[in-house]
Amino acid sequence: MQDRVLVVGIDGVRLDVLRRLPTPHLDALAADGFLTPVEVDAGTPTMSGPCWATIVTGVSVTKHGVWSNNFTGHRLDVFPDFATRLAEKDGRRTFVAAGWSPLMQVRNGGPLFRAPSRSLYIAPTEDTPEAWEECDEQITTESARILAEEDAEASFVYLGAPDETAHFLGCGEEYATSIHRADARLGTLLAAVRSRPSYADERWTVLVVTDHGHADGGGHGGRTAEERTAWLTAAGPGIGTAPPVVRHVDIAAQALVSAGRHPDRHWSLDGRPFAARPHAVLLDMDGTLVDTESLWLRTVRETVPDVDVSHVLGRSVADTTAHLRTRTDADPRALAAELEARFLAAVQQEAVPLPGALDLLDLLAESGIPAALVSASSRPVVDAVLGVLGAHRFRTTVAEGETPRTKPASDPYLAAARALGVDPGACLAVEDSPVGVRAAEAAGCRVLAVPSYAPVEPAPCRTVRPDLKGIDLRELWAAGL
Repeated sequence: MQDRVLVVGIDGVRLDVLRRLPTPHLDALAADGFLTPVEVDAGTPTMSGPCWATIVTGVSVTKHGVWSNNFTGHRLDVFPDFATRLAEKDGRRTFVAAGWSPLMQVRNGGPLFRAPSRSLYIAPTEDTPEAWEECDEQITTESARILAEEDAEASFVYLGAPDETAHFLGCGEEYATSIHRADARLGTLLAAVRSRPSYADERWTVLVVTDHGHADGGGHGGRTAEERTAWLTAAGPGIGTAPPVVRHVDIAAQALVSAGRHPDRHWSLDGRPFAARPHAVLLDMDGTLVDTESLWLRTVRETVPDVDVSHVLGRSVADTTAHLRTRTDADPRALAAELEARFLAAVQQEAVPLPGALDLLDLLAESGIPAALVSASSRPVVDAVLGVLGAHRFRTTVAEGETPRTKPASDPYLAAARALGVDPGACLAVEDSPVGVRAAEAAGCRVLAVPSYAPVEPAPCRTVRPDLKGIDLRELWAAGL
């Protein structure tokens, strides 16, 4: 399956007006995903230049430096639009179409879209609502042809007539009619996408966004709720209900991951995606997939009675032995050997998958998402568990002693990602213990935590749920974001 994203920017559409109107194409997208308010950041002028720059770069106005509709003094060379990033960094095929000159032409500090691999600029013949309607119609017709026949992986199509209508005529009947026409043009673009011969083999995400609202009489630039409230409609793989808060900076981040590109942390984006297909899922073993944590704690208690086992959760035999040496006079090598032998025997006799574990592994296989087993247990213990889970379910496995350091160091997760050929930052790690969570987060992974014997609190890039039962693709794509 190939990842594709279409972003449609409709300028100056008030959310309260939109909600009063029947817009069948936007409504259908919202039913498949969501429609949610987007508040223009307090420090961002409610003008098209700053807002569109924030939307397509994924950074705030203080970084991209576009403070008005004159783009002079910007930093778009440092913080380019998502279509340019994909084209320049990865050689991806991108397409941008618009009729507003600052987006496309070198004048007044532009263009906003620096270097997509394909662009279309059709200017209105004059600055009137009627001319902008004709411009949008031409943009839509030609963009639909390109979307249907060519192979753009990430596209942005701009429609400006509603904003121009509000400026000239206010937010009345003519404004509503212009919004209806924009919705019909969205329908033309969606039909073009669905007509592609390869559509069945593609994963399409569609994001429809506005930059700002309008005052009742038309115009914007102030701080009223009607001007500062924008909106986003999103639908596509992994997109379910709206997150509690969506910001303009999140849209470029979402466009990038929907095109299959995990943002590089050196890009310093301010936005975060709200649904991202993991490039791989890296799963802890003990206490996460199999009920071996209880066997390990029992082994430690039987070997050294009255020990505080909270210090050995998620730890390797070597780390546990080092901790237990303060509680016993036993020879360290003999103690480690006894722990390993007792635990291996218990695993071979008693280990069973935890509820939801096999279902999750099957879901990953059906979705074509590589799975790796990342454990702090020894290779003999890992191999015994693979006999329970099925070794065929994992593309690679990492056991204790196979990396320079084990958990809570990042080494095991980095090794698993390297073996799969994926960016650790694009991976989802599934863990049950604080020690394992620390290791995964140190590697830069998103984390889905299912605490077993010690609590794990929610945090940035970390989602916590009680167990693995009932996880679906949408929850998987949203975990850790």
